[in-house]
Amino acid sequence: MLYGIRLTGEGLQGVVGGKLRSLLQSVTRHRLLGLLSGATMAAILQSSAATLVMLVSFTSAGFLTLRQALALMLGADIGTTLTAQLLAFQLYDYALVVVGLGALCWLSGQKRLVKSFGLSLLGFGFIFLALKLLVDGLLPIRTNEEAQAWLVQVSHYPMLSLVAAALLTAVIQSSLATIGILIAFAAHGLLPLDGALPMILGANIGTCALALLSSIGATADAKRVAIAHAAVKIAGVLLVFPFLDHFQQAVAATADTLPRQIANAHLLFNTALAVVCLPLTGPLAAALTKLVAEPAKLGQPGQPMHLDPSVLNTPALAIGQATREMLRMADITQEMYRATLVAFTRDDEDVVDRIEELENHLDGLNQAIKLYLTRMSETAMTPAQHREEMGILIIINEMESIGDIIDKNLMELAKKKIYKGLRFSDDGMKEVIALHQLIGQHLEMVITALTTRNAELAQQVIEAKTQVAHQERQLKQAHVKRLHEGLVESIETSAIHLDVLTNLKRINSHVTNIAYAVIEPNFT
Repeated sequence: MLYGIRLTGEGLQGVVGGKLRSLLQSVTRHRLLGLLSGATMAAILQSSAATLVMLVSFTSAGFLTLRQALALMLGADIGTTLTAQLLAFQLYDYALVVVGLGALCWLSGQKRLVKSFGLSLLGFGFIFLALKLLVDGLLPIRTNEEAQAWLVQVSHYPMLSLVAAALLTAVIQSSLATIGILIAFAAHGLLPLDGALPMILGANIGTCALALLSSIGATADAKRVAIAHAAVKIAGVLLVFPFLDHFQQAVAATADTLPRQIANAHLLFNTALAVVCLPLTGPLAAALTKLVAEPAKLGQPGQPMHLDPSVLNTPALAIGQATREMLRMADITQEMYRATLVAFTRDDEDVVDRIEELENHLDGLNQAIKLYLTRMSETAMTPAQHREEMGILIIINEMESIGDIIDKNLMELAKKKIYKGLRFSDDGMKEVIALHQLIGQHLEMVITALTTRNAELAQQVIEAKTQVAHQERQLKQAHVKRLHEGLVESIETSAIHLDVLTNLKRINSHVTNIAYAVIEPNFT
């Protein structure tokens, strides 16, 4: 059953492709959309626990606000009940047919969409097959008087049933699997509705465990999401538990068969929680902000902040995490470039040391992003996601090359200038500043284009490449002219001056390469 749940999630992710990330972005508009997005995500991933782990990760990365994450959280709890509804239809007699159809689509499909659909169908078939095996395996218990008596006794201890179901769900990390087991028992009449209801409530508490564990070491907002999920579930259980008789009557009225009543109880509980709590996401977020304080920020610029391993099996989300880390590299690259001019104009050795430190941070992030992308699940990736992955790798390599030029070339020239006590001529310094500023504008434009996915802005950077090459040639000619005039400062700094101009031009070439990656089809 657990393997079937996993296959179904991977297959559905392949069907929706990169739309999963845009689904998350829709929550910025309205909390009701957030609720629907959360329900859709959980239905796709086949796990509210997995969805909650992603919400913790995205909130930690700053991709979602706390209020948005809370709306998604409530929706995820509804989405995970949809497969339980399918199980309750008792379609498990057709499990092998579904497995066969899924395998046929998966093995013979030529298009990725067909193969992904086949994989999800195969997963559903395994879930139904597992349920059939459970139902058939429980058949002897119907004639076993001791087992029957034990099950009757268990139903007399609702608190014990609740705790047992919570522990089981926490261990197997799937409330759906727990509900499936309850449906299998109910199919033979081995578990009455009054005995199943506490277990359903327990399964809803147990599903909080994974999100709580994933929030350890995360940001305060991420901890708040996990705590909110547990608090909402526990509060809901505490409110319903004293009125189990009334809840049982309401559930019994929804269907005639016990398996359907169990699935409906799971759906009703989570839907009621969403209806009650969705209007309260604002006050709840404010209360959690006060309850969970922001930790002191240690600041590790060379360490990745967004590369969450828990989303590696969901390429649409993992690529989003890698993109956020890539933008951190862009910020460091821009800081290094701006500091370069300070090193030459002020002869500041501290700036040289700072640039060397930033270059180490850049190298560390580059390696971390590469390793993270290579660990992504290739089976769940679409061709467009493969191209997007390659685009990220190209861009971070270009940024690392810019960092290397600044640290290993320009800073070596700056140190030579400082240690020899040399100075550029006034005109020479103005020319270096002018070229530096022009390329700095291009770097800023390409980072903006990268952040906003603006292909037109990236195209402007590409078209300006010839302007930089032309200006660099003019500045070199102006320097040679000063040499002929016998200007002392120009003669003493000639090698350094010309090398600075050359390296600035090289930086612009890498900036242009980033622009090409931005406008590459299917990358944006």
